[in-house]
Amino acid sequence: MLKRSVHTQFGDLTLVEQDGAIAGLGWGWSARQDVSGLLDRAVAQLGEYAQGDRQMFDLPLRVAGSALQRDVCRVMSEIPFGYTRTYGDIAKELGVSAQAVGQACGGNPIPVIIPCHRVMGAKGLTGFSGQGGVETKVALLRHEGAAGLLI
Repeated sequence: MLKRSVHTQFGDLTLVEQDGAIAGLGWGWSARQDVSGLLDRAVAQLGEYAQGDRQMFDLPLRVAGSALQRDVCRVMSEIPFGYTRTYGDIAKELGVSAQAVGQACGGNPIPVIIPCHRVMGAKGLTGFSGQGGVETKVALLRHEGAAGLLI
């Protein structure tokens, strides 16, 4: 497992590479700063996203967890930059409960790259499992021009 960190306006982010794919992203700075071509690409793409020059990530991802976790992450990855969906929308698409989608969303191992911040409750803004909680979610949505959807 390899790790590399990057500074962004959303906080310090640490990427985790495993078996040739990005397997994790967490808040905070890692003491390890490994070198790999994939981590170079991931750091560059996060920088481009943070600068407003990238709307979609093009990285191999490996989502650990149940089939539902992988399905929810796949659907979240399909939400376009600047748009949101609700837990209920995703639940209906996958044939599961909104609560199950919420749990899978909260367990997203690769936030930002897999944009769980684009998932809202039926009545609007909900929590966020990343550092800074809902304030970070709001910052990510504003960065994407989705701030009008927060009302």
